[in-house]
Amino acid sequence: MIDCLVLGDSIAVGTQMFRPECVAYAKSGWNTWAWNRDYLKNDLTAKTVIISLGSNDHKGIKTRKELERVRDKVKGSRVFWILPAIKPNIQAIVREVAEEHGDTVLPITRLQPDGIHPSWAGYKEIAKQTKGNKND
Repeated sequence: MIDCLVLGDSIAVGTQMFRPECVAYAKSGWNTWAWNRDYLKNDLTAKTVIISLGSNDHKGIKTRKELERVRDKVKGSRVFWILPAIKPNIQAIVREVAEEHGDTVLPITRLQPDGIHPSWAGYKEIAKQTKGNKND
């Protein structure tokens, strides 16, 4: 079993840079529908799974349905959702899906000037929060 898996968009790409031991299925600019199209076929089993999706979703994306498809496929001892820094409606959906599965939601507390992506300190904080012990 993989120890750590990072799934999602550009924030996931950045997170994996600070968790290089993790396998990443991530691509900048991907919305949840596109991510599912390209990556949902993969085995999404790991001890720790970190998900960052929703920031790039638009009105044409059925975000709840797409996030539920991701979460239904994920198998992990610990699952973390990085809460998008924008789009309160998407934030609410991420929180609901995470809560339904007993997952942990990680808000981005330190942002780049774009107001979307974590700063380097923000990525370090996410990396630290998702490392539960020396085996992760």
